[in-house]
Amino acid sequence: MPSLNEVLAVILGGGRGARLFPLTQMRSKPAVPIAGKYRLIDIPISNCINSEIFRIAILTQFNSVSLHRHITRSYNFDNFHQGWVQIWAAEQTMESENWYQGTADAVRKQMLEIQATSAKYVLILAGDHLYRMNYKEMAEYHWKNNADITVAVQPVTRGEASRFGILKRESNGKISDFVEKPKDTETQNKYISRDDEQRPFLGSMGIYMFNTKVLLDFLKDFPDYDDFGSDIIPNAIKTHAVYGFDFEGYWQDIGTIRSFYETNLMLTTAETPFDFYDAKLPIYTDTRYLPASIVEDSTLKDVLIAEGSKILKSQITHSIIGIRSQIASGCVIKDSIVMGADYYERDTKELPIGIGANCHIENAILDKNCHIGNNVTIKPFPRNTDIDNEKWYVRDGIVIIPKDTEIPSGTTIAP
Repeated sequence: MPSLNEVLAVILGGGRGARLFPLTQMRSKPAVPIAGKYRLIDIPISNCINSEIFRIAILTQFNSVSLHRHITRSYNFDNFHQGWVQIWAAEQTMESENWYQGTADAVRKQMLEIQATSAKYVLILAGDHLYRMNYKEMAEYHWKNNADITVAVQPVTRGEASRFGILKRESNGKISDFVEKPKDTETQNKYISRDDEQRPFLGSMGIYMFNTKVLLDFLKDFPDYDDFGSDIIPNAIKTHAVYGFDFEGYWQDIGTIRSFYETNLMLTTAETPFDFYDAKLPIYTDTRYLPASIVEDSTLKDVLIAEGSKILKSQITHSIIGIRSQIASGCVIKDSIVMGADYYERDTKELPIGIGANCHIENAILDKNCHIGNNVTIKPFPRNTDIDNEKWYVRDGIVIIPKDTEIPSGTTIAP
C-alpha cells in the first residue's frame, strides 16, 4: 500500500470571504479567530499533522499578511524533520497575470510547485471548516478502491441541500452523478442516496483526494475548469473512478456571520459536538507566552476564557473571551464573542483597548483590539437585519464591531 509520505496536502486559503465581512475586512477568511485563541486555518493544518501528512501547502491571495504571519510563527518543523508548511501565494507569472479564478484555478496556477514535490497524491482541503478528521482513513479508502479521485461526503438534510454539491453513490462506493447546490425539490429528489428521512442526501465536504497525474491532466487539458465542485468533479465522474468516502463526525462550514457566531458559542457549552480538548488529536496554534487569566469577583456561566485576560467584577454568560481581553468592572456580557487583543498597550490612552466599566453587551462580535468606552450598550437586532454604520455593522441581527474600532463612552447600539 502507498505511504502517507507520498501525499501532499493543499489548503485553499485565498478567498475574499465576503459573507464573513467585516471580520474579513483586514484578513483572509482562514485567518479569522475562533474559540478565543485559534484561527480557522489551524483546523486543517492540525488535522494534517495528526494524520501524519507533513507536507502542507497553503494557497493564499486576499488580505493574506495576517495569515502569513500566523503560519510562519506557528508551524516550524525542526531541521531533522522531513515535513514543511509552505505558503504558495498568488503571483503574476509570464503565463498568467490573473488572480485565482476559483478553487481549481488556484491549484492550476501552482502546478509547477506540485510537480516539484514529486507527490503521487494531492489532498485538497478548505481553510474555513471546523471538524476533526483522520485523512489517513480517507487515503486508505482511496488506495483500496484504486480510485482516481475520492470525495469526502457527509449526510445532508433537505434544508441544507441547496448549499452543497449533492451526489449519487452506488453500492460499491462509486459516485455516479453530481449536482452543485440544487435549488428545486424535483432536482433534489433525483439525488436521494440514503434511507434516512432526516438526512436523505450525501453532500460533498469540499475535501478531495486526487492521484496527482489525474489532477494535473484535468488542470492542463481543461483550462476553463476553474472550480472543483462545479467543473472538475461532475466531469470526472463520466470518465474516471470517483469514489465517496463517508465522514460521520461533526463538520461545519463557517461561511457566514451567523454560522461563525453560532459555532463559536456552541463551544462554550458542555454538550458541544466539537471538542478542542483532545489529548491525542490536539488543535495546534501559535505558542504565546501569556500569563494565566485573572477573574476578580465575577459571575461566569458557559464561558470560554483564553489566556492573558483580566475580568473585573462582571457578569458573563454564554460567551467567548479571547486572548488578552481586558474587561472593566460592572459589565454584563451575554451571547457574545470578544476576540481580545493582539498586544498589551504600553501607554494608557484615554480609551484603552478592552471593554470599559458598566457596559452591557448582548449578541455581539467584538473583533481584535477594540476600544470600548464606559457605559456602552449593545443590544441585539431582529434576525435578518443588515446595517452598515461608520463604526459598526449588523449582519443577520448580530452586531459586529470591526478590528481596531473605538466606540466612545455612553454609546448605545440598539434597534
